[in-house]
Amino acid sequence: MIALLGYISNWLNWRYLNYSVVRLLFYVGAFLHEISHIIFCRLTGATITGGNIFSRKPHVIHSKPKLPFIGQLLISLAPIIGGLLFLFLINKYYLVNYFEIPQFSDWQSALIAPLSLLSQINLLDWQSWLMILLFLNVGAMIGPSLQDLKNIWPIMIILLFVKCSPLLEEHSFFSTLCFARLINLSLLVIILILTNIIIQIILILVIRYLSRREGWKRTNVL
Repeated sequence: MIALLGYISNWLNWRYLNYSVVRLLFYVGAFLHEISHIIFCRLTGATITGGNIFSRKPHVIHSKPKLPFIGQLLISLAPIIGGLLFLFLINKYYLVNYFEIPQFSDWQSALIAPLSLLSQINLLDWQSWLMILLFLNVGAMIGPSLQDLKNIWPIMIILLFVKCSPLLEEHSFFSTLCFARLINLSLLVIILILTNIIIQIILILVIRYLSRREGWKRTNVL
C-alpha cells in the first residue's frame, strides 16, 4: 500500500502538477530518497557502483551489502527511515513542534488521521506553507521504488514465515512487540503519503477552478 500510494502521489505530480516549483520539490524529495539509500549502503558495507540522483528518474546502483540478509532490507527501506527522520527533525527543531502527529491505533484511525493533520494547517502561518511544500513531495521522499520492492520481496516472504514459525513461540512477546512497531511505522508512512495526496488533489482543483474562471472572463470580454 505504501508503494501504491507513493506511485499515485508521483503520478499526480507529473500528470497534473508539472510546474517548475513542483518539479523542484520532487527532486528535493528524490534527492533525500537516494541519499538515504547511499547512507545505508555505507552502513551495511555495500559499494556504490553507479547511478544519478539528479536525473528525471534518480537511482543508485550498489553491490551486495556485506551485512547478510538484513543489509538489503535496510538499504531498500532506507528512504522510509530517512524521510521520516528528516520530517521529524524539521518539525521538532525548525518548526518547534508546530505540527502534532495525530493518534492512531488501527487502519480506520489511520485513514482519518490525515484530516486531523490537515486541520492543523493555518494559511496565515509560514510554518504551514513550509509543511505544504514538504508534503507535496513526500511520495517521492519515502515511497519505495519498483526496484526497492524487487530487491526485498524474497526477504519479506522469508520474514513472514519466520514471524509465523513455531520456533518463535517462546519469544512471542518480543516478536509481537517488534511486529506492532513495524505496523505503527507503516501506518505513519501511509498517513503522511495520504496527506500528500489530499494536498495535491486540493491544489489540482484550485488550479483548474482558477483556469476555468480566467477562461470564462476572457470569453465574456471578447
